[in-house]
Amino acid sequence: MAPSPSLPPPLPPTGRVVVLYASQTGNAMDAAERVGREAERGGCPAVDVLSMDSFDPSCLPGERSVVFVVSTTGQGDPPDSMKGFWRYLLKKELGARWLEGLRYAVFGLGDSGYQKYNFAAKKIDRRLLQLGAEPIIEIGLGDDQHPSGYEGALDPWLLSLWRSLNQANLSLLPRISDIINPNLNNLGDSKIEVVYYSCDDAPQDSIVSDSKKLIERTRSASPALKFHNDGEPQYMLKMVTNQRLTKENSEKDVRHFELEDPSSEISYQAGDALEILPSQNPSAVNAFIERCNLDPDCYITIRAKGGDEFSKCSLVNGMMDRIKLKTFVALTMDVASASPRRYFFEIMSYFATAEHEKERLQYFASPEGRDDLYQYNQKESRTVLEVLEDFPSVHMPFEWLVQLTPPLKKRAFSISSSPLAHPNQIHLTVSVVSWLTPFKRTRHGLCSTWLAGLSPNEENLIPCWIHKGSLPPPHPSVPLVLIGPGTGCAPFRAFVEERAAQSVREPTAPVLFFFGCRNEDIDFLYKDFWLNHAHDKGVLSPKEGGGFFVAFSRDQPQKVYVQHKIKEQGARVWSLLCSGASIYVAGSSTKMPADVTAALEEVVCQKGGAAASAWLRKLERAGKFNIETWS
Repeated sequence: MAPSPSLPPPLPPTGRVVVLYASQTGNAMDAAERVGREAERGGCPAVDVLSMDSFDPSCLPGERSVVFVVSTTGQGDPPDSMKGFWRYLLKKELGARWLEGLRYAVFGLGDSGYQKYNFAAKKIDRRLLQLGAEPIIEIGLGDDQHPSGYEGALDPWLLSLWRSLNQANLSLLPRISDIINPNLNNLGDSKIEVVYYSCDDAPQDSIVSDSKKLIERTRSASPALKFHNDGEPQYMLKMVTNQRLTKENSEKDVRHFELEDPSSEISYQAGDALEILPSQNPSAVNAFIERCNLDPDCYITIRAKGGDEFSKCSLVNGMMDRIKLKTFVALTMDVASASPRRYFFEIMSYFATAEHEKERLQYFASPEGRDDLYQYNQKESRTVLEVLEDFPSVHMPFEWLVQLTPPLKKRAFSISSSPLAHPNQIHLTVSVVSWLTPFKRTRHGLCSTWLAGLSPNEENLIPCWIHKGSLPPPHPSVPLVLIGPGTGCAPFRAFVEERAAQSVREPTAPVLFFFGCRNEDIDFLYKDFWLNHAHDKGVLSPKEGGGFFVAFSRDQPQKVYVQHKIKEQGARVWSLLCSGASIYVAGSSTKMPADVTAALEEVVCQKGGAAASAWLRKLERAGKFNIETWS
C-alpha cells in the first residue's frame, strides 16, 4: 500500500483501516506499508497508509481502526514526523473520553541495546489509552537485536492483529485467509512508472554541471527518499587531512579527517553533527546496471501511479526533469551495501523463471522461511547486487527495483572540532567499519571506507549537511563532566577546543573528561591533545579544577572501563555536580550508557545520599544530562 500524501475524504469509518507511521530512517515506513499490503490482501474495503505528519490528529475521534507504527530515535526521542502529532495528543483539553470508540494497535521499532528501548511507541500507547481509545491487541515491540530483526516480533503481532480485527468485524477482512496463507502467484502493480528517453531526446538542460543541484534533483525524484530529502547539500567539502589515529597493527582503524570548503564559510556549532552522502563504488553501480540489462546512458523520469492511470499531480515531488539512469542509480539506490527487505524476495519470486529459484524465493518470503532468510540476508549483510547475482533467472523490471531497493542514505558523524579553533574546517573522528559475517565474508562500511580511501587535496568533493546533534553546546560558565570512550571522544574534542578558545577572553568553568580505550600504545586517540590540555593552565588541568582520566581496558589482567574511573573519582564528580555541572555521555549504544549511568547513580548515592535515579532524571529534565550513542 503506497503512503498517501494526505487523508482522502471520509469513507464509512467502520470499513477503513488507517495506518499511521513515524519513521526516521525508513524502517517504520516499510513496516507500515506491509501492514497496508496485508490489509488490502485480506479484502479490507479501504486502507490508508500515512506519515503521521500528513494526518490531522483532530480527525482521530472520527476513525474506528487505526494502527500506529512508530520507531524510536536517539535517546528515546520520537521521529521528527511524530513530534507535531504528539504535541497535539498532549493538549490538556483532550479528555479521558476523547477517543471513545476508537480501536487502535501500536507496533514499535527499537533496539534493546539502547536504554529507552521503544520509548516513543510505549508513550503513544499509554496516551491513547488515557484518552479513551481501546487497544485491539497489546503493543508489539520490534527489536533490532532479535535474531530476525524487528520482523521477529512483527510477524506474530500482525497475525494476532488480523484475527482480533476479524473477530470484532467480519466484514472488515472478508478474505483473511489470504493474509494467513498468501497466494504468492498473484502480483500486484508497482507504485511507480519509469519513462525512458534516449540520450538524443534528453534536452540540454537535463545536463547539470552544478553537483549540488544534480544531487538535489536526482534524490528528489526517488520515491524512497521523498520523505527524507534535505534538498541540495549545504556544502561540498574537500578532504585536506586523512590521518590514521590507531597503530598500523591495530585491528581497529580510526581516522582523523579534516574537511574544508574551498569556496565559502562553514557555519556550525560544537555539538553539531555532519551528515555525509557517500559515493558508491562505480564498478558496483556498473555491475548492477549490467545485471539488470539497463542502458546506463538513457534518461528517465519517474512518476507515481494513480491506479492504472498516471496522475499528473502525483509526480514524485513534482519533478519532471529527465535524469541519467546511471546517475539515478549511483545517487539514490544502495545496490552494494544495504540488504534488501523480505518483500524484495517476494517480488523476485514472481519474476524467477527457474523453478528451484522461484521455490527458494517463495520460501524466503514465507513466515516459515523468515529465520533462514535472516541468516542468508541480514546476518550475511547480503547486498541487492549479490542477491540478484544469486538468482540469475530473475529479471525484475526497473520500476520494481526503484521501488524496493533500499535508498542510499546519508551517514551522520559527530563533529570533533570547534569553529572557534577552526573557523573554516570541520574535523571528524571516524572508525573505518569492517566485520566478518558468520560465513567469514569480510564486509566494509560504505561511508567510512569511502572516506578512508580519499587522498587529501584530491578533486573529490564530499556532499555534506550540518544538523543539530543531541549534545547541546554548553555555556562557558557551566562545569562539565564528559564521558566518551573510543570514538565517543569526538564531540568532546570539540567541547575542549571550544572551552580553550573561550578561556582566552572570559572566565570558564572546570571540565572533567573520562576517556577509555583498549591499550595506551595502540588506540589512545588524540593522546597529545588531551595531555596538552591537562597540563599547566589547560581546561582539563587540575590547577583549573578540571581533570583527565583514562581507562585502558586491556593493559592489565583485570579490565578497567570508564565507569570504574568515574567511581574512583566520585568525590570530584560529586563536587562538580554540586556546582551545577552538566553531564555529557557519547559512544557505543551497547552496555556503556547503562554502565556509566549506574556508576553515576552510585556516586550520587554514596556522596550525596540522594535518591540517585530521581536525581539524575531531574538533571535530564533540566537539559543537564545528555547522551549521544550509536550502534
